[in-house]
Parts: sequence; C-alpha cells; structure tokens
Amino acid sequence: MPPAAVGLRAGIIADIEAKFGATGDLVSIFAQHKGEGVDKWHHYLPLYERYFAPWRNRPLRFLEIGVFGGGSLELWRKFFGPEAVIYGIDIDPTCARFDGQHAQVRIGSQDDPDFLNRVVDEMGGVDVVLDDGSHVMAHIRASLETLFPRLSDGGTYIIEDLHTAYWRAYGGNMRAANFYATVRAMIDDMHRWYHEADVQHPATAGKVTGIHVHDSMVVLDKGTAHRPVRSFVNAATDAGGAQTTLAEGKAS
Repeated sequence: MPPAAVGLRAGIIADIEAKFGATGDLVSIFAQHKGEGVDKWHHYLPLYERYFAPWRNRPLRFLEIGVFGGGSLELWRKFFGPEAVIYGIDIDPTCARFDGQHAQVRIGSQDDPDFLNRVVDEMGGVDVVLDDGSHVMAHIRASLETLFPRLSDGGTYIIEDLHTAYWRAYGGNMRAANFYATVRAMIDDMHRWYHEADVQHPATAGKVTGIHVHDSMVVLDKGTAHRPVRSFVNAATDAGGAQTTLAEGKAS
C-alpha cells in the first residue's frame, strides 16, 4: 500500500519509514511540529537521529549556523532536552526575535572568526556544530576553519545542503571550488601516514577520526587521530612471536 501523500503529517512519517526504515523519535517530532516553520529534506532526519542520538538528555553544547524561521531551534530543544545549551547564529537581525525562546540567538556572520569565537566562549565550548547557514563555499570553509578547532574531542561537525557545492551562485562548480575538494583534502590528511604530501587543511589535520559523506551532507568526527598500529598473531604469540608495526610509508 503506498504511503499517504507527502506533505501531510502521516505522509511525512510514512515516506521516511518506507525509504529508510526505523527512524527514531526525531521524525515524529518533526512531523508533529506546530511551532515556527521548519524545512528539512526527509533523508536528513534519519541521519540526524544517527549522529545526534548519543547527545540526547545530557549537557550538550549545540550550535546551529542559520536560524531562518526559528523552528529548527524548537525542534532541537524538543529532541535534545532541557540540559542542552543550544545557540543559533544568523546574519539576519530579524532572527533576534527568537532569542531566549527555545535557545539563545546571536546575530553575526558565519565567516567572521571573532564573532564565532565570542559565541563559543559564551557557550562555554561547543560539542556539536550544524552548518545550515548561507551554503556559500567560502562561508562554509571559514566557519569550519574557526569552529572545528574549538569543537570538543568526540564532537560532531555537520555541513548540510551541500548540493550547493555544484552551483556557481554559491561559489561551487565541478572543479576545485567545490567543497567536496576540501573533503578530499581532509581525507588525504587523514591518511598522511601513507604518503609524503604536505598537510592541506591544517584546521582539521590530526583531529578528524571519521568522514561521512551522504547526499548533500558531510559529517566530521572530532578526536585525536592516532597513527595506526597493526599486529600479527599466531600460535607462537604467547612465546613472544607477535609482530607489531606502525603505519608509515607506502601501503604494502
């Protein structure tokens, strides 16, 4: 039986469940939302659930770039719970009207390092960043370069709506200006043990432990990237026969 018409509350839930299976609480929170408007691609919601669920009902420090209509801040408050410190930033001064409702809102540009650092200082640090801001390539990179070093170890950094990486109006194209080229540079940096090239993205080098690429979304895991170690074990291991090597040089 086909799902109900997409756009109806039940239809939203049915569409997501049909395509992505079990979805968690966030889909229902979104579909039943009756506050300020929230606009989300359906496939984002199970991804949010996957990456954000471990942070629920704990003293999380969450920063959303892009407030827009204010509804997403209410969504995050319902999902993360009362202990979360939630901030939203936007360049549009009219977004200040949402300050103090479900989160704190600060007005400024996502490509202003001084502004971003002041906000993180006020938050007492940051554990999760969701970049749903201008979607302009230069702005995405500027925010990442400032905020990723401030992200706590074990933190999560998500950049969404990256279909704009292909749109010239946002500084994207199919070549070097595309943000996915930056992602490729971060992948190369993450594998620096196996090649002799210089670090290409110092703001993230040595602190990215995982890179997840989904349709229009990139998720970065923050942590200490340890040099890989491999061991060979067999029947003689207990007699001192184990061989352990560090990753370096070209892969064998």
